[in-house]
Amino acid sequence: MSTSLPTLDLSLQFAHLVDAAMHRQALARHAVRRWIRHALARDAQMTVRIVDTQEGQELNRSYRGKDYATNVLTFGYAMEPLLHADLVLCAPVIAQEARAQGKTLQAHYAHLIVHGTLHAQGWDHETSRADARAMEAHEVALLASLGFGNPYR
Repeated sequence: MSTSLPTLDLSLQFAHLVDAAMHRQALARHAVRRWIRHALARDAQMTVRIVDTQEGQELNRSYRGKDYATNVLTFGYAMEPLLHADLVLCAPVIAQEARAQGKTLQAHYAHLIVHGTLHAQGWDHETSRADARAMEAHEVALLASLGFGNPYR
């Protein structure tokens, strides 16, 4: 008996990036769609925007009061009847982190897209250690089902 995945209306956007080809290759639309759908618990309408350092820093400063570019920002707007959310991923930060962690760019993007999708659905790793462990375990299981290794090792 197969369980169908939630439906997803996806907008995948790329800001002007110096090394756009590398990021576009790691983020094939069908792959991004698959990663998100596996992390969804309900039907969704989502935008995934890949940005440069300047846009990432401006958004993080405006919405979180933190004056640096971060890897992923999640903007959740509604849970019902559809999940509506935006994920903003900062390409230079993600590329640097992938190199530093010895991961492929695609594997790091997959992790952060799953991570952001969980945040959009109410998962939170900053509320308690138990919540952090639960979210991390769920991410690891989801990524394993998608063919990726444990991102926390």
